[in-house]
Amino acid sequence: MTNTEVLLAIEDLTVSFDGFKAVDALNLYVNKYELRAVIGPNGAGKTTVLDLICGRTKATAGRIQFKEKDLTKLSEHQIVHLGVGRKFQTPSIYGNLTVFENLEISFPRGRTVLGSLVFRRTQDIRDRVREVAKEIFLDAHLDMEAELLSHGQKQWLEIGMLLIQEPELMMLDEPVAGMSVKEREQTAELLGRICRNRSVIVIEHDMEFVKSIAHKVTVMHQGKILAEGTMESVQENEKVIEVYLGH
Repeated sequence: MTNTEVLLAIEDLTVSFDGFKAVDALNLYVNKYELRAVIGPNGAGKTTVLDLICGRTKATAGRIQFKEKDLTKLSEHQIVHLGVGRKFQTPSIYGNLTVFENLEISFPRGRTVLGSLVFRRTQDIRDRVREVAKEIFLDAHLDMEAELLSHGQKQWLEIGMLLIQEPELMMLDEPVAGMSVKEREQTAELLGRICRNRSVIVIEHDMEFVKSIAHKVTVMHQGKILAEGTMESVQENEKVIEVYLGH
């Protein structure tokens, strides 16, 4: 599905830590229903950009507009409510709860203080949990404690915990790290389905995986964008080749 409507606009975004510019006057535009991969060597500023979008780190300069709202002025909590979901490198799931319970407590009604006080396991919640579990290949494991899942299944569960909140933008940091070949293929299929009705930003080091999923690839280096385009055009870019092979 193609849509040229911009969902996320990052302009002149800069963040300095003790004089070091981790992100340096960055401009990045992500369209609706786009799956964007961000690649680059370690220390390029990729994860910092996600931290800035979700409000974990505050920008020194520039702005981040999501659905016409400037995220740089909002708290992490407000940004989640606007429709931005973030998955970190290490899965943060509740190991002692079942897959069903992990998904259930991520349901938007259960997340507020008042909501959790009056939260009831209604039919619509059960249906939604089962629907998401099927989407993330865990419908046969709903009663299993999350800590017993494989590493790849834990990654899927965390993606499911985001999906159930219906974000319009999902950000995933190295979602296939530590996965088997089969799990990587399934994750590529999952992300292809997810971006039919939302935008997805993926930070990844696995180039074959990036090739199989990305609509567009952004290459970062030293806090700036080095190149942008299709995976093929990026791989043939001489500056990119030098950064990846020369260091």
